[in-house]
Amino acid sequence: MMQLDESILRGHYAHLVDRPFFPWILESMMATPVIVLCLKGKDAVAVVRAMTGATNSRVAAPGTIRGDFGMSGQENIVHASDSAESAEIEIRRFFRPEEIFDYEPCTLRQLYAPDEI
Repeated sequence: MMQLDESILRGHYAHLVDRPFFPWILESMMATPVIVLCLKGKDAVAVVRAMTGATNSRVAAPGTIRGDFGMSGQENIVHASDSAESAEIEIRRFFRPEEIFDYEPCTLRQLYAPDEI
């Protein structure tokens, strides 16, 4: 859990800082602490993006995070990296190196076929 500030959000949303709705993003993203996490696995980016659902929560499928818990196109409740390259940048933005741990879960062999590990 962390509290986002304007500096980190200006970096994260650099492509939007000149848009008229950017102040809304700042207000929303700094209103409460957020939960940040870093996940690893086969096709992790695609899997997590499927779990989050469409950006506009009103059209996100039921069973997705946005579909079940959101109602807005702007306030879309969750962010997910759009590529492995973006994920690397965002991991460095939100985590210190000593906060990232790599381990093998005891369920790994039940989650993946041998040729997927």
